[in-house]
Formats: sequence, C-alpha cells, structure tokens
Amino acid sequence: MTRRGRLIAFEGGEGAGKSTQASRLAASLDAELTREPGGSHLGERIRQLLLDPAGEPAAAIDPRAELMLVLAARAQHVAQRIRPALESGRDVVVDRFSGSTLAYQGYGRGLPLAAVRQACDVATGDLWPDLTILLEVPLSVGAARRAGGSAPDRIESEQGGFHRKVSEGFRALAAADPQGWVVIDGSGEVEAVASLVRQAVESRLGQGAAP
Repeated sequence: MTRRGRLIAFEGGEGAGKSTQASRLAASLDAELTREPGGSHLGERIRQLLLDPAGEPAAAIDPRAELMLVLAARAQHVAQRIRPALESGRDVVVDRFSGSTLAYQGYGRGLPLAAVRQACDVATGDLWPDLTILLEVPLSVGAARRAGGSAPDRIESEQGGFHRKVSEGFRALAAADPQGWVVIDGSGEVEAVASLVRQAVESRLGQGAAP
C-alpha cells in the first residue's frame, strides 16, 4: 500500500529566505516543489492579480477579497498538484501555505482568525502541513535583502507596521502549535540555515513517508 507523502511548508516574512530554503530541501528529499500563491495555471494568474505593484494598491483591495483570492488559488493548487502528489507517496515542499494566510490576512489585515482558519479548512479540504518551518529574520534584515532584489510587489510595498503585525502573527502561530511548527533563525549563511532545516525535518518527521 502506498504511504502518503509529507507536506512541509516554509513560512516567514518578506526576505526570510523561504524560496531558497524550500528549493534546497525539496532537492535533498526529491520532493515536489511548489509555491503560493500559485502552483497551478489558475493560481499563477491569481498571483499576478494579488502581487502586481502596477495593479490595485493595497488599500483598494478589500481584505476579504484578498483572502478569497488567496484561497481560490490554494483550492486549485491542492486539488491539482499537492494532494495528488501526497497520495502517490511523494513529499511536497511548499513555499507558503495556510500559515501565511493566518499571518497576513488574519494578523496583518485584521480579519477574524477563527474565520480565516475555517476558510483555509474549506479551501484545502482540511489539509494542513505535517511540518511548518518558520524562518525568522529581523525586519531590517528582510528589508535589506529585498532592497537588493527586484522591485517590491504589492505586499512587499506595505508599510512597516503591517509587516510587524505579520511577524508577530507568525510567532504567535508557532508558539500555539509547537508540535506542528519549528522556528529557525534564517539570518545566517544559506548552507548553515539549510543544515538546520534538514536537522529539524529529520528530527520531527524522520526520513520515511507519513502513514
């Protein structure tokens, strides 16, 4: 009987190094690598709507509309890519998942957390990661990293107060679920952080697929 693969999500604020570390972990596990918002044709189109800095300014998109767009992308992502991979026995590493929705649309935008969590359940069919890795960096470090890259997207362009709320939200989520989350300092060298990530995954999940 095929054993279900493991779903591992990377979370964190802007410039935390999620994409880099997700790619490294997926390669080491020979796992499916994907991202949110996105991960499917529909999801990538929604991503453009959500993040395009030339589109609607942040203040012009109602937080509930933003939430619904994020969840529409996730519903398609889970149905089309994530769940089939897991059911085939393959691990999946995703750059952002429902933890980001709780942090950004819940803590950041101020939507009721219980309602946001319930909406995530509906969008995913109650699918949550087997392990969520929170990469933490000081806001100043994240901002410096973003400054050296491409032009900021709509979310990255938000004022510092928003990003502070998001950061506090991530910490609260991790503290409330120490079995499901692991917090790693993401401010070190890439390979040093990758080593900590691999150690955390092996410690929490072992090396086999989930039953």
